[in-house]
Amino acid sequence: MLLTIDVGNTQSVLGLYDPDLDEDTGAAAGLVDHWRLSTDTKRTADEYSVLIRSLLSSVGLELEDLIGAAICSGVPRVLAGLREMVGRHLPFAPVVIEPGTKTGIPILYDNPKEVGADRIANAVAAYDLYGGPTVVVDFGTGNNFDVISEFGEFLGGAIAPGIEISLDALLGRAAALRAVELVVPRSVIGKSTVESVQSGAVFGFAAMIDGMVDRFLNEIGDAQIVATGGLAPLIVPVARTIEHVEPFLTLHGLRLVHRRNTS
Repeated sequence: MLLTIDVGNTQSVLGLYDPDLDEDTGAAAGLVDHWRLSTDTKRTADEYSVLIRSLLSSVGLELEDLIGAAICSGVPRVLAGLREMVGRHLPFAPVVIEPGTKTGIPILYDNPKEVGADRIANAVAAYDLYGGPTVVVDFGTGNNFDVISEFGEFLGGAIAPGIEISLDALLGRAAALRAVELVVPRSVIGKSTVESVQSGAVFGFAAMIDGMVDRFLNEIGDAQIVATGGLAPLIVPVARTIEHVEPFLTLHGLRLVHRRNTS
């Protein structure tokens, strides 16, 4: 089994792939199970070992059943712990998306080392699944927009504050407002403070997504628009421009990068 780990600033997603199944049939093909966990920079390598053993046991597997691991991380302390865990408990080195790792995608950034590993994984996966040009919208701590050319090049993109972090900032500075559930309100015109905040969060971010995508399309022409990330199911139904939703896009990219660095 191949373990893929996408470490985000707020949450981490782990996916377990059966390498004998054909990944060409989609991002979820061969995905035995997946788990979404809070990112905790205080976990030690031994704690990661216990945690991953527990997750594997839930599907009848052991740590020793793993034949490889692929990691992308924007949190250096977590990445260090995961490297140590693999080094101590497994007979292989993890494939980590970082400078020097073969990804198969040229990065046309002014400084390619600045591009987040998750953005590279998303670009690799999106081009594999949809070709190019493609725009990836990743709903995470930040809303990442990644643009891939028709030739499979990472052209760049945009980064905006994510929905949850924006709401946290609003509620932290507005004493009269309180936390609300992130759901689609019954109307764009809120009839209460709760609905007004929900409308601004859901419809406001959908409008931002559509506006940014329109601007990208003005520069690159027609393109496939792909969404991923934990909050994509909330925004995509009320957004105009999103064509595809791939919950496991980053994990699929990790699987592809692992294959390109071990075959």
